[in-house]
Amino acid sequence: MNDPYAKLAELGLALPEVAAPVAAYVPAVQSGKHVYVSGQVPLAEGKLLATGKVGAGVSPEQAKDLAERCALNALAAIDALVGLENVVKVVKVTGFVASAEGFTGQPGVINGASELFGAVFGEAGQHARSAVGVAELPLGAPVEVEVIVEVA
Repeated sequence: MNDPYAKLAELGLALPEVAAPVAAYVPAVQSGKHVYVSGQVPLAEGKLLATGKVGAGVSPEQAKDLAERCALNALAAIDALVGLENVVKVVKVTGFVASAEGFTGQPGVINGASELFGAVFGEAGQHARSAVGVAELPLGAPVEVEVIVEVA
């Protein structure tokens, strides 16, 4: 079986501390065989890595990297709750992109998250997905990612 911790190390990534919620919710909850991860913004050490809208001030390439960071934060929340080794399947990813008027590249931005899940979990990282453009996100974040995984 795929070792998600080894894959993260191969990618030069380490799981961060679980981001503290900015409102009245928890980072992740388990219900039956699924873990639902709250929307994760691109925080590192408690600080937002960027603010603004994609297509005006934040490039699509930068936003893709930020989406990867959101996914890494989601993995940290999953690990803290149940351990990454218990993930059987990444089921659904929903990505939100704070988009400048006329920006339609949301799928490419959210690929940053999807590609990380694929790299870490292999075939089990293949998932259903939505990539949605929105006017604003919490704290002015350019990207937010939420995920549902199935666990053993």
